[in-house]
Amino acid sequence: MIYILISICCSITVAVLLKLARRYKIDVVQAVTWNYLVAIFLAVVFFKPQVNDLLQRPAPVYMALGILLPVIFWFLAASIKNIGIVKTDIAQRLSLFLPILAAYFIFNEQLSTFKIIGLAVGMLAILLTLLKRNQQSGASSNWVYPLVVFFGFGIIDILFKQVALLKIIPYTTSLIVVFSIAFLISLVYMLTLAYQKKHKIALINVICGVFLGVFNFGNILFYLKAHQAFASSPSTVFAAMNMGVIILGSIIGVVLFKEKLSKVNYLGLCLALMAIVLITLSQIYVI
Repeated sequence: MIYILISICCSITVAVLLKLARRYKIDVVQAVTWNYLVAIFLAVVFFKPQVNDLLQRPAPVYMALGILLPVIFWFLAASIKNIGIVKTDIAQRLSLFLPILAAYFIFNEQLSTFKIIGLAVGMLAILLTLLKRNQQSGASSNWVYPLVVFFGFGIIDILFKQVALLKIIPYTTSLIVVFSIAFLISLVYMLTLAYQKKHKIALINVICGVFLGVFNFGNILFYLKAHQAFASSPSTVFAAMNMGVIILGSIIGVVLFKEKLSKVNYLGLCLALMAIVLITLSQIYVI
């Protein structure tokens, strides 16, 4: 369970760093760019890929992931800044419903009763969690960020499943290829902003990017290690990870950052946990 706990802490730390970015005037685009460079370095150190594998021609799905990863990371930061850690984490974690739907409509898997109920409860949880009373004019645009996070991470998960099925190169090596593409995309965008809008490349952004990269990669590394440790019970990892992030993220958001949640929002939080439990049970009991 220590791997799961470390992965949860790494995931929440990334959210906290993005939450603090505005306070310390961090340029998120720059930080995300250096984050991928650090992730590439750590992936090479820990996964020790074969050079021949890295020189393989990347499949189109790698390109799609390489573009989506930084873009959704920027929206993740915007969502945390505008609506907070609690709601953003729930939107991110409930994005798991999109791969489940894809499994049914694309890969022809059957939906069990638990999965169907879990999907319904999850969608209701999203609506209740994001509901805000007395919205100010223009505040409705804040809905865009968590919705993009929801759909973005769902699509990314589907694409990663496609990568796992390709078997062109080992999955861990595929991560390095995807991170490399994401870094190049981010670098081009960062340099474009630096040239057009005179955004200076500052050391503080590099430092934040290093921390982001370490914890972002740590989340992936220990999540994979947890699945190796619980190879016969993947649902344990799935449930513990998702519920752990939502619970810990909620505590940090409310206690440390004083994020305001209504009773309806708390109901949505409870339903989100219930939905994840139902999805987990669907992997154990097929009814």
